[in-house]
Amino acid sequence: MSFLPIILTLICSFLITYLLMPSLIKYFRSKHEGQQIRKEGPKWHAKKAGTPTMGGLLFIVSAVLTLLAVSAWQGILSNTMWALLFTLVVFGLIGMWDDSIKIFHHQNEGFKAWQKALCQVIAAMVFTVIYQHEGFQMGFGSSQVGWWYGLFIIFWIVGFSNAVNLTDGLDGLVTGSAIISFLAYLIIALMNINQPGYSEIALFCVAIIGTLMGFFPYNHKPAKIFMGDMGSLALGASLAAVSLLEHHEWSLLLIGIIYVCETASVMMQVASFKLTGKRIFKMTPIHHHFEMSGWSEWKIDIVFWIIGLVASIITVASILIFNI
Repeated sequence: MSFLPIILTLICSFLITYLLMPSLIKYFRSKHEGQQIRKEGPKWHAKKAGTPTMGGLLFIVSAVLTLLAVSAWQGILSNTMWALLFTLVVFGLIGMWDDSIKIFHHQNEGFKAWQKALCQVIAAMVFTVIYQHEGFQMGFGSSQVGWWYGLFIIFWIVGFSNAVNLTDGLDGLVTGSAIISFLAYLIIALMNINQPGYSEIALFCVAIIGTLMGFFPYNHKPAKIFMGDMGSLALGASLAAVSLLEHHEWSLLLIGIIYVCETASVMMQVASFKLTGKRIFKMTPIHHHFEMSGWSEWKIDIVFWIIGLVASIITVASILIFNI
């Protein structure tokens, strides 16, 4: 595959999102469909109440339409591409359903925890069946672990879907972090572009990067629209799927170090409070701890992006140099 389809994918996905987002924001505002803010969250977040959410709707549609068109043109509308599109769309729909409950009932809580988890597990199971049926490698690196790997796939996709969702608590934080993460996997895909499936993965990563670049001007502080669970769940699941299809699963622990730390902070806080009655952090996920410590949202965003960027550079360099 030449660089022309990659460049066109980047431009088209960016322009569709960037040019149509103002109309989506205007529509949501006219319907008074805005984000409800948690009462237990930072008090200064109250001013964000009513900000339109579900911006993920447009950037997912933009990515899907662009990928379908360019993939058909290039003749690479393969099983790999369908698997990635399935993940993006289905987890986006789960998030959309969750967001809709919050909006229509004017509350911050959507699905019950078990309902969301069940939907995510079912979607991940379908991905696993597709993955196994199409003959993708069921193992880490050169090792084969059979159906145990299927359980890992479910855990990986559901886990990172929720991890990115937890990270989405500040204006622009996930948008910028996801651009960096998908850029890292794009580079890994380009390093293996002659291997089967990697052209599709590269194109998918480019489409996500482009559409998020189009979304960022409206999502950075002060955000005009949030991506909602629709966007964050889809991005997290897609990142996990890309790492699986590239057979660099463990790389996501470093490339996605921000999502890992955000999730770990919540788990540590809950465990500490239940066991000792004391909190480790002022508030979790950990980006709220830094907010409560006096950091501005921009400062947290930039520091977290730098950490994610450095971790991604280290990961990609390690794969390039040591072929791990």
